[in-house]
Amino acid sequence: MSKTWVFIFLLFLTLGEKDYSEFNAYDQSIEGTDLYFSMVPIPAGSFIMGSDNSGFLDEKPAHSVQIDAFWMSAHEVTWDIFELFVDKNYELAISEGPIGDLVDGLSRPSLPYLDMTFGMGKESKPAVGMTQYGAIQFCHWLYLKTGVFYRLPTEAEWEYAARAGSDTRYFFGEKSSDLSDYAWIKENSEESTQKVGLKKPNPWGLYDIYGNVLEWTMDHYDLNFYKESSEINPLNPSTNLYPRVVRGGSFKHSADEISASRRFATDPKWKQIDPQIPKSQWWFPEAPFLGIRLVRPLETPSEEEIQAYYGQAPIDDY
Repeated sequence: MSKTWVFIFLLFLTLGEKDYSEFNAYDQSIEGTDLYFSMVPIPAGSFIMGSDNSGFLDEKPAHSVQIDAFWMSAHEVTWDIFELFVDKNYELAISEGPIGDLVDGLSRPSLPYLDMTFGMGKESKPAVGMTQYGAIQFCHWLYLKTGVFYRLPTEAEWEYAARAGSDTRYFFGEKSSDLSDYAWIKENSEESTQKVGLKKPNPWGLYDIYGNVLEWTMDHYDLNFYKESSEINPLNPSTNLYPRVVRGGSFKHSADEISASRRFATDPKWKQIDPQIPKSQWWFPEAPFLGIRLVRPLETPSEEEIQAYYGQAPIDDY
């Protein structure tokens, strides 16, 4: 395991007695703007990850996993906030004061050379099309703006949060015909992303955890990972660009294609129309169905560990 991934692994170790006195839902404001996003507490616990009843081999074997407490964003990250990170001039224009030297010096994406929404619109809709590297650098931007460490969820954290204490296919039961009450999917989305928070949340206060857009995790996709996965805060790091795990399904997926345990993998085909050589570190120009949901661990890692996470070098995509 590389030094960087050793640091990342340390993010998931228990660091003594946990203080739950401040473990409540909160709104994170973006300094200098009237924008904010909501975070909800996800309690520590254990659950059965995967499904032995699934038709997909990569969901087997179902196995017990223990997860430390964390906060998760109630909604997928929207363009309203993500565009501040993408475009420094926009951030400067909308901010009431200076954005700060550290934020000013942050590496940002090249501006997209096409409409990354493919005509679906942006206001209150999930930001889409960013690479995993781009998603992590957005978290870095948030850290510089707020002083709070945000990151992507692990695959195990995502499934634990999506299940919200349930052991059924969906957090609300087994019937795929009920999914439209909770998610924007192929059957009701009109082939477009939709504004976040319009459907019913899960019991832990997470909206659109199924559907709308696929959501990044930190993990490498390995068909057989569950056979050797750690029982405590599992993470499957990788130095390979493909495939990596995304979760939740999107507006393009039918109800029968989605469940709490369903695993999806990134695909280099999402870069086919990218004219750059090497391909962009920031954008999947053919993935307008892929977005971000944030996690904040209850135990804040050290500054060295934080910088190791944000300082991961991008991998050239030819």
